[in-house]
Amino acid sequence: MSRCVLLRCAAAAAVVAATLVAAACGGDDTPTDVVLVTHDSFAVSKAVKQAFERESGLTLRILQGGDANEVLNRSLLTAGDPQGDVVFGIDDSVLSRAVGGDLLEEYRSPELSTVEPDFANPDPHVTPIDHGEVCLNVDRRWFASRHVPPPKTLADLILDRYRNLLVVENPATSSPGLAFLLATVATYGDPGWQTYWRGLRANGVRVVDGWEEAYTQQFSGASGSPGKRPIVVSYASSPAAEVIFASKPLATAPTAAVEEGCYRQVEYAGVLRGAHNEDGARKLIDFMLSERFQADVPGSMFVYPVRAGVPLPEAFAKHAIVPRDPLQLPAAQVDANRDRWVARWTEIVVR
Repeated sequence: MSRCVLLRCAAAAAVVAATLVAAACGGDDTPTDVVLVTHDSFAVSKAVKQAFERESGLTLRILQGGDANEVLNRSLLTAGDPQGDVVFGIDDSVLSRAVGGDLLEEYRSPELSTVEPDFANPDPHVTPIDHGEVCLNVDRRWFASRHVPPPKTLADLILDRYRNLLVVENPATSSPGLAFLLATVATYGDPGWQTYWRGLRANGVRVVDGWEEAYTQQFSGASGSPGKRPIVVSYASSPAAEVIFASKPLATAPTAAVEEGCYRQVEYAGVLRGAHNEDGARKLIDFMLSERFQADVPGSMFVYPVRAGVPLPEAFAKHAIVPRDPLQLPAAQVDANRDRWVARWTEIVVR
């Protein structure tokens, strides 16, 4: 290819690039959209998305890519030159990685004054948006038909009557799997949790890569599942989801969450350092704490709002639980030990 052709191609590429920038910025330097980088489980109703766009005058673009850990890893690789303006889905177990990686700008939303006290003082780089508790879930019908009481505590799982009944997610590849590992650390301490997992392994625990396989393929209580294991690591809200998505109305959920041993995950949003539209990013985070967005959270993502006084859907009120005293570990402790704990877990359970 001649030098002249190369120059003409370069000029054409410059025109295309300028056109794309102009399209995103309305022909001047004022952005007309805001980009939310998030995980595949993020969802928002069409009406709520339109409400934000109408109130802000911005088009909301949602860029989804894998689970929360994948999104964080990719975001860290582009820190300072991000793919979007806001990142959502960072939780407590990886928060210090995001902050330590210089990924986020500090921002304190004025809407923080509306959230429950438990969530009102986050790290200045992030804003809490929702919380979900990872809990054991049991198949009520399975246990009732065999006249066996379902487990009530983590300690119960190593009893002989629960042999070969439990399926869990791998903490190296799954967010709820990691939360369940952290629940055992919080309960039994370090290194006591290792003895507990040796007991689970001896009692026939099955490990799979992710929640989808554990819940919809291995767990016997999920609608349409071919699974044979009546105990699974899932969420406090999963029984409500079974009712909401049932093919016919149900008076009672076929599954139940076990309150003892639940581990709390808080999901955060943050302004990405180097964001093209920092002002729009702040507006989006404020909107995500608004009553309208927060009321949409349970029905869209099956987690709980952090804003005080937001009513829950009827199915949540009847069939889900909000654990009274969920387990949590300090973010700094998790960050300092997470990789070591996961590696040791792998040696004990998957060897």
